[in-house]
Amino acid sequence: MALDPKKHEMPTQAPEVRAHNFSEVALGYTAEIALEEAKRCLNCKNRPCVAGCPVNVNIPDFIMKIKDGDFEDAYQIINETSSLPAVCGRVCPQETQCESKCTMGIRFEPVGIGRLERFVADRHNANSKETPEKPAPNGHRVAIVGSGPSGLTCAGDLAKKGYKVSVFEALHTAGGVLVYGIPEFRLPKSIVAKEVETLKELGVDVQTNVVIGKTLTVDELFDMGYEAVFIGSGAGLPNFMNIPGESLKGVYSANEFLTRSNLMKAYLDKPVTPIQKGGKVAVVGGGNVAMDAARTALRLGAEHVYIVYRRSMEELPARKEEVEHAMEEGIDFRLLNNPVEIICYSNPDDPRDPKNGFVTGMRCIRMELGEPDAKGRRRPIPIEGSEFTLDVDTVIMAIGTSPNPLIKNTTKGLEVNPHGGIIVNEDGLTSRENVYAGGDAVTGAATVISAMGAGKTAAKAIDEALSAR
Repeated sequence: MALDPKKHEMPTQAPEVRAHNFSEVALGYTAEIALEEAKRCLNCKNRPCVAGCPVNVNIPDFIMKIKDGDFEDAYQIINETSSLPAVCGRVCPQETQCESKCTMGIRFEPVGIGRLERFVADRHNANSKETPEKPAPNGHRVAIVGSGPSGLTCAGDLAKKGYKVSVFEALHTAGGVLVYGIPEFRLPKSIVAKEVETLKELGVDVQTNVVIGKTLTVDELFDMGYEAVFIGSGAGLPNFMNIPGESLKGVYSANEFLTRSNLMKAYLDKPVTPIQKGGKVAVVGGGNVAMDAARTALRLGAEHVYIVYRRSMEELPARKEEVEHAMEEGIDFRLLNNPVEIICYSNPDDPRDPKNGFVTGMRCIRMELGEPDAKGRRRPIPIEGSEFTLDVDTVIMAIGTSPNPLIKNTTKGLEVNPHGGIIVNEDGLTSRENVYAGGDAVTGAATVISAMGAGKTAAKAIDEALSAR
């Protein structure tokens, strides 16, 4: 039987509809589509896709189960190595990881691994009523700082081995970047809540509104009887360009903008926490966070939304699918442009004018690409005399984040690199004995799945260290 050279399309909401609601854009495979897509898998003996997965999901095995129509067994195979399958199936960059290694992709389009993972996870969550069996306690206690993907993964892997695990989350809802950073239309919060609930059923204790470094310190966690600490506190400190006007009213970091919308429900008609609604919006940056911020602004009623990025489409770091969705929804991409100043409204004749201090525009300069930089990307160079002004009243800076220094500043002997990332060895062990770290707190802003991989690595190392006692 001839194999279909193209992966089966993901059903989605129509762009003209979804641009005005926060419902999930991608609708998911049906059972019929999943079965047809699974047939495209060649079940390679050398399994290159597994090597491309940071958490080493047994991809050919779970796809073979889909071929057999055994969707629950397919889920259980994924669950052996991944604590967040419904999340990974939605937000992981499979095109640069497992799917990039797919043998089918040498001549044709790779198998839709992420879409199949999402299908079996959603199928399980919709139909399974069983709760996971709690393993027998082994007598050891571990504290996890942060409930993002690295923390939840580390917690899940340790809980399955009988550890008493406590997760400490600074915000009022568990999930970290999965709940405050990724919009509902890409990752419904009910999905994250379900994954967290599954971990609680395994015995994981989740404590919210606890800021490690302020409410409690790492040293105090050891005083409370925890034998190891994993720091998965993410990278929540936003970066700025340090150009004139960044402190004006109407300028947000993408972190603040998305947190207000996602976690603090600023999208409601009468929100407790206000946010931009309507007007013209410029989002500075070209990554997934920039796409999320731009598409959120559109759904909040913006008249026009720009993506302003200093390189070309070829260098745009966001996932191809997210860029395509943004374009379909009408986001205006202004590439090879860079902001130099944010302009404000000022009425010196009336200091009480409520418009004073608000954004009225953003001055930009056109760029051209020069020689490659240290990362291999062509360096953007300003074109002299090419400045122009974009008429906007909201600017969102989405140019990356850094680890918050709070834990570093309150934990003696914890070494960090010049960018604020915690220094760890290959097992995730920091310069402090029995203190491990992983995810964005170590690397700076990266992918969900890479953070999960770091959580798995640390869990394995913690288990080996504590079980040897």
